[in-house]
Amino acid sequence: MKTFHMKFYENRKIFFSISLAIIAIGLIFNAIFGVRLDINFKGGAMIKYSYMGEIEPAKVESIVHKTVGRTVSATVSKNIKSASSGQTLDNVTLSFAGTDSLSVANQQAIQKSLDQVYPNANFQIVESSSVNPTMGRSFFLKCLVAVLIAFLLLDIYIAIRFRRIGGTAASVFAIVALLHDVAMVYFTFVIFRLPLDANFIAVVLTILGYSLNDTIVVYDRIRENRRLLGLKAGYGGLVNISINQTFTRSVYTSGTTFLSVAVVFIVANFYHLNSVTTFALPMMIGVLSGAYSSICIAGPLYVMWEQHKVKVRAAALPEKHEKAQLSEPVSAAKPASETTAKKEPEKETAVKQETPKQGGKPKQAAKPRPKSKGKQKSKGKKKKR
Repeated sequence: MKTFHMKFYENRKIFFSISLAIIAIGLIFNAIFGVRLDINFKGGAMIKYSYMGEIEPAKVESIVHKTVGRTVSATVSKNIKSASSGQTLDNVTLSFAGTDSLSVANQQAIQKSLDQVYPNANFQIVESSSVNPTMGRSFFLKCLVAVLIAFLLLDIYIAIRFRRIGGTAASVFAIVALLHDVAMVYFTFVIFRLPLDANFIAVVLTILGYSLNDTIVVYDRIRENRRLLGLKAGYGGLVNISINQTFTRSVYTSGTTFLSVAVVFIVANFYHLNSVTTFALPMMIGVLSGAYSSICIAGPLYVMWEQHKVKVRAAALPEKHEKAQLSEPVSAAKPASETTAKKEPEKETAVKQETPKQGGKPKQAAKPRPKSKGKQKSKGKKKKR
């Protein structure tokens, strides 16, 4: 497998700028156009009709709005096989937002108006349902709770598994990468004007597992290289080596998954399967975003944090040294009589320990010469005389 030599940490500003630019575009679209919520989240009524031939969704929306005086969105699904009769029919789904349900009289009036405009379409009611806004809000909150619990469990898992390389920091930046992926999926729904429905939660939970798997592969390589190489190359070099070693694997995995989902999207779009299309398109974006965040977001953020910790420790060392010096006890001043008494013997020892001049030998004290025996005898004779 080929190993690349790309500098991911050194180019982190480019990667961060790309992500921030996409998020900014998504926020602009969200502020201008808003987000479309499905009736499962916002409440309302829904009627599904089967028909034959060709119809225009915009024209159907106009007809229904004139008939019942309510805002409606029409979604067409073609070549749907009926479970009861086995026939292949086309369906149009009318979604009404609001708190009011749709009465039977309104349903009949809608069908009558559609039959007048499309006499050969043979409209037949397939399904009719209504969702209370309170129930829709409760369903949406439950979905958010499910996502938050998934985040929490993933955070704990990464912190425990990669505690040798700073598990808490690794888990935090893995969660940042996952939030990046969730934002990309959300802005896909906003930019392409897809209704935010149960498919959004399904895509988010799928991408969380997929992106986290890619991030764990990178972290695992960082842990192994840190054990083998230490920190000789620094945190930046260590992460660059680890990401380059796993880059081919990440590209192959993401590429094959993307192509598989792309085939599903093309087939669903060809047969006008909107429920599948609204799942496949965000899934494609989420797969690409998951690989991108694992390689270009989580790794550089981890390096930045570890280098910040090193700088903080280095700055704290001089402060600790100064505090230690200030905390040492200062000896009390001694009286002058003691100091003078100590100085006098010091002077005497200094005189005794004077070193001789270079090249000379120290002088030894002259020893008394013993008197000769002859002189001692002569003295004795003189005394006798």
